[in-house]
Amino acid sequence: MSDLRIERARTEEQLADWRAVHNTIIPTAVLSAEDVRERAGRNRLDVAYLGDVAVGCSTVRPPDEETPAATVIARTLPGYRGRGFGTALYEAGLAHARTLSDEGVETVVLASNEEGLRFALARGFTEVERYVLPGDTIPFVALRLA
Repeated sequence: MSDLRIERARTEEQLADWRAVHNTIIPTAVLSAEDVRERAGRNRLDVAYLGDVAVGCSTVRPPDEETPAATVIARTLPGYRGRGFGTALYEAGLAHARTLSDEGVETVVLASNEEGLRFALARGFTEVERYVLPGDTIPFVALRLA
């Protein structure tokens, strides 16, 4: 894992890499380049690279009126799971999230992503709700760090 590096997605290339990972893992909520640029303006978006290959991405959402906790979402492409990359992304995101809110930390996982749910539960998250976005059929699972 020594070749892994996590970079803040700032350039168009980094935002495109972030988008490619997101859209692979969340095929029910595909984002356009414009969507990603908008998200980068309000959230922290990071990309994990193994050499020159994007292997994961993360989002840290600051608290808002609806969610007083900060939200950390770490995504690792299936072929790179089980090698510590998701943990590295999660820990970097968690450290940043803890600077944003004293109200705790939440995460969101697509219900069909069983590996992602196991990852969150193994790190002390507990399910608080499931919801389906308009037009979707697969729910998202909101979890809170206990």
